[in-house]
Parts: sequence; structure tokens; C-alpha cells
Amino acid sequence: MLGLTITQWLFGILSLMAIMFALMVVFTRNPVNSVLYLVLTFFCIAGHYLLLNAQFLAVVHIVVYAGAIMVLFLFIIMLMNLNPDTEPRKHIMTRLIAGVIGGVLLFVFVGALKGAEQLQLTQSGASQIGLIKNLGHVLFTEYLFPFEITSVLLLAALVGAIMIGKKDTNINVSRNS
Repeated sequence: MLGLTITQWLFGILSLMAIMFALMVVFTRNPVNSVLYLVLTFFCIAGHYLLLNAQFLAVVHIVVYAGAIMVLFLFIIMLMNLNPDTEPRKHIMTRLIAGVIGGVLLFVFVGALKGAEQLQLTQSGASQIGLIKNLGHVLFTEYLFPFEITSVLLLAALVGAIMIGKKDTNINVSRNS
């Protein structure tokens, strides 16, 4: 069929799904459903990272974005208590101007990317680029000192946050003699 490989088919399917879910984020009226579509978009982007053989980046992307940040977004949406009756309505002219500006921006992006060449991995070890084993080897050989300094700084920040958040338990108790 058209000479496409399985990787190209997967890229096309993941790209179509990511675009579809991203559009659902924008056009869904319920903010909770919008956040859930954003999580699905992040999973599709993580699939793209897997196709690029960046397994560590894909896992970190899912844990950080689809896990932590989306939970934070859901908490914010729930705490805002959005009610359609109390929200101000946008005029039709505002929507029209936003649509025109979005279309012009899309036109500029397409024009800028039209001449871009495809990314080609021509390195001999391109299949080993994103593996966690290689990342760990580089991290603990070439960058061991900055890694250890970062861990000490994070430990100091953790101790500082605990000390700031700790309640004062030293209550002066006077004895009646």
C-alpha cells in the first residue's frame, strides 16, 4: 500500500488522534471533559516520543503532564466552581476577531513550515538514543558532580519547606508552686 512503513502509519494515526483530541479540548463546553481530552492528547504525544525511541521522555511526559499537572488543573477547575449562568457572554464580534486571528496564525505556521525538511536520523547509533541505560550512564559518569549538587540543593529545599511549614510546638507552661 503506498510504500509506507508501520512507523509512518503509527505516526499518522497518532497525529490524527492528537489533533482530534486537541480540537476537542478547545470546543468542549465542559471544562472537566476538556481536561480529560487534554490528557488523551498528552498520551498521543507520548506515543510520538516512543516512535522517536525516547522511552524515558515518554514516561516522564505521562507522569509529569498527564499525571501531576492534569490533577492540578482538575483541582483548580473544581475550586473555581464555574457556573454557565454567572459567566459573561462573549459578543459575536469578539469570537469573529479571535477566529480571524487564529486563521492568520495558522496560515503563518503553514507558510513557515512548508519549506522545512523532514527530520532524518543519520547517526550510526540512532537506535540507542533515548534508552534509559544510556541516559543513566551519561548521568552518573560525565554529570555526576552536578547531579549530586542538585540532590543536595533539593534536600536543603525540602528541609527548609518542612521548617517553614512546621507549627511551633514550644508552649510556655508555667508551674503553679
